[in-house]
Parts: sequence; C-alpha cells; structure tokens
Amino acid sequence: MKLDKISPAGGAASADLVPSRYALRIGEIDVLVISDGILPLPTSTMSTNVEPATRTAWFKDMFMGPEAFDWPLNVLVVRSGDQIILVDAGLGGQFPGFPRAGQFPQRLEAAGIDLASVTDVVITHMHMDHVGGLLVDEVRSRLRPDLRIHVSATEVDFWKSPDFSRTVMPTPIPEVLRSTAAEFVQMYGDKLHTFDQEFEVAPGVVVQRTGGHTPGHSIVRVTAGDERLTFAGDALFPVAFDHPDWQNGFEHDPEEAARVRVRLMQEAAASGEILVATHLPFPSVGRVAVEGDAFRWVAAVWDY
Repeated sequence: MKLDKISPAGGAASADLVPSRYALRIGEIDVLVISDGILPLPTSTMSTNVEPATRTAWFKDMFMGPEAFDWPLNVLVVRSGDQIILVDAGLGGQFPGFPRAGQFPQRLEAAGIDLASVTDVVITHMHMDHVGGLLVDEVRSRLRPDLRIHVSATEVDFWKSPDFSRTVMPTPIPEVLRSTAAEFVQMYGDKLHTFDQEFEVAPGVVVQRTGGHTPGHSIVRVTAGDERLTFAGDALFPVAFDHPDWQNGFEHDPEEAARVRVRLMQEAAASGEILVATHLPFPSVGRVAVEGDAFRWVAAVWDY
C-alpha cells in the first residue's frame, strides 16, 4: 500500500464526486483515511445533558440541525511493514434507514487495495457502525482465512450482556446494537485476538483501551520516531471541542467518556500529534489547540 499506489492517475473508476480517501505518512508507516459515508442522526443524541435551547443554538451556529444532522463515518487503513491493518469496518449496507453509509468496501477497492491483502483488523468498539461492514457477504467472502481481529477483552465481555441503562438512543437502536455485536462474535469468534490494556498490532501501531464510550472502547496510536497519529474512534465528536462535557446518547458511561476525551485532547494539544476520529468531518485529519477553557480543532492543510 505505497502512497504512489493508493490513488494512481487513471486508477479505478469511482462514482464519487468528492474525495472519499486521504493518504498521509507517519515516518515509514502509510495511513489512509476512508469515508464510509454519512449517518443521519437526531441532534438530541449529541447533548443529552443540556437544555434543548442550548443544543439548538449550538447546531444553528454550526449550520446544522435543528432536529437532525449528518454524522460522518470514517475508517482507517494502516500499512506497517508487511502488515495491512483495517481500523474499524464501518456500518455495512444491511441496515435500513442509512442509505449513504456502508461505502468503505468500494472505496477501498477504488484506492487499489484488495480486501484479501488485509492481515489485521482493529475494532475500537463493537457498535454497529464499527463492525457492521464485516458482516456484509461481499466483505466476508474476500477476507483471508488467517485474518487477525484485535478487540479489547473487556469489550467482548460487555457485549455478552450489554447495559444500556445510561444511554439515550432512538428506541430501536439498542436491540440492533446488541444483535449486531452478537452476530459479529458468532461470525468471527475464531479470529478474535483479545487484549487487556494495550497491544502492539504491528511495528509502530498500538491499540490501547480507554473505556468510556463503551467499557472496552479503544484508540489506535501510530508512532514513528517523533511523529504520531492517534485514531480516537468514538472518544471525540465535533461538539467536543466547544463542549467536552456534553454527553452523547451512545455513551455507556457518559462521565468516564468525558474524562477520556478531555485527556486525549490535552495530550494531543501538548504533543502536537495528528488526530483522526470516526465521526469528525472527512478527512478528519488535524490537530488540537487549547483556547481559554475550550479546545480548538485545527484542520490539516490537504497535501495533494
């Protein structure tokens, strides 16, 4: 997955009218951000602990809402040495109501990357928009038989009997999340490689459990010398920079999730590292700055 092979001139045709993948390099490690598409969600899920008027005002300032908004969905592909690592797998196309998501398989192919070349998959957590893509027949049938799937042991244990008592989700979602996680474990149980706190998937590529969003939620650190990129999964959302204390309806432990994202943003601001997250607007590549009592997202200049 060399950078000059990711987006070749005259490469695979694509129906996309806007960019759907973005490549960068951390030392000798190649990183590719791929958009899996967009999820329409109610604005109320982004701020379950604030007054509706406050939430409406924020979304208006961001030119979104007031009742619903488009939630970006990104996955990552990393090449370190001989390993090609997929970080999360998007939603898949099997869920009604989300016609613009589940795009990563064809976008991966358009980038010239064969699913059969993927050696490892890292699952940040087992929500449907992170494992659903692996349940699609066109994906499953093309994966190599010796594929390794890395996920926190805490996460696997949690989904045996998940607790939704502190979440605030649209009514049908919890049952879909539960059944999708169960299907994922049933389908890929013999390929799961679980870890406790952290695990080095490949040279310079480490997955670390943070908890918060789900008990086993994890992030991925890509490090080469003084360069570092962190894929934050669902630890960060667009509202987090202005209001890191606003709770998300998909968080199973809202207070811990807030502590996790504040810590990650403080670390990113201090280190100057590149930050990527599942639900930040594509390509979701930037840095974090501290501005008074709030954080500020500094989008990277596209190198094209």
